[in-house]
Amino acid sequence: MERKKASDFHPELLSLFDRYIHGGISRREFLDGAQKFAVGGLTAAAILESLQPNYALAEQVSKTDSRIKAEYTSYPSPKGNSMTKGYLVRPANARGKLPGVLVVHENRGLNPYVEDVARRLAVANFIAYAPDALAPLGGYPGDDEKGGADFAKLDGTKRTEDFVAAAEYLTKLPDCTGKIGTVGFCFGGGVANTLATRLPQVAAAAPYYGAQPPAAEVAKIKGALLIHYAGDDQRINAGWPAYEAALKANKIPYQMFMYDGTMHGFHNDTTPRYDKAAAELSWSRTLAHFNKYLRTS
Repeated sequence: MERKKASDFHPELLSLFDRYIHGGISRREFLDGAQKFAVGGLTAAAILESLQPNYALAEQVSKTDSRIKAEYTSYPSPKGNSMTKGYLVRPANARGKLPGVLVVHENRGLNPYVEDVARRLAVANFIAYAPDALAPLGGYPGDDEKGGADFAKLDGTKRTEDFVAAAEYLTKLPDCTGKIGTVGFCFGGGVANTLATRLPQVAAAAPYYGAQPPAAEVAKIKGALLIHYAGDDQRINAGWPAYEAALKANKIPYQMFMYDGTMHGFHNDTTPRYDKAAAELSWSRTLAHFNKYLRTS
């Protein structure tokens, strides 16, 4: 199936969709707003469907790839939802201990795109762990709209503690060096920022278009940050000046890259907002970042 591109849609429609998937408006409000773009026999519902992820496009590393070993594991979260779960992926022929990378999904649960990101990291010789915030509600439901609705039902404080517990679980795996990084997308980018403020063992973080932590928390960061922003993402980018000022004031090592002409979600290769050039460049930078800061003693 041919992949739709952002340029196939009116900017106002894409902005409307961004508000919808981030909880700013309801499905009904999106459909009402999209109606004026429904021409030539196209319906608002069909427009919404065309903007949704197509996971048939996502798989860069197969679940059965001989280079990896993957499983779903449970882990304790005493300050969160007691017991939850995630997707653990290791290199198949690992020698000795390896650094870990926690992979944090968007606000729809552990979907196939994020699982594929975890497998990409394992191929790059990291132990990757991708927790599912929806595990307490039965896990990612196989549908992003349902996943988004379920996500809104979660207790935010417990949800954060589940990710903290996941990072600690990863750190303590027998084959992990104890040095970990975090990468997250959208909501997960915000979590990657938060974990950097919460956990000293986070030696490197690579948040993608994520909400920034409060300036007062920035001093707690012990690792190095590689921050990715989309050029056309005013909602998230508005928080960057204050974040940068706090990083500089506290002498936190960081690099920020703004990818001009891209939209929020540009790394997600299952949606029209995907930008191949920016996604590949940012990912090469992310791997280099993790190699630099996680493989050193």
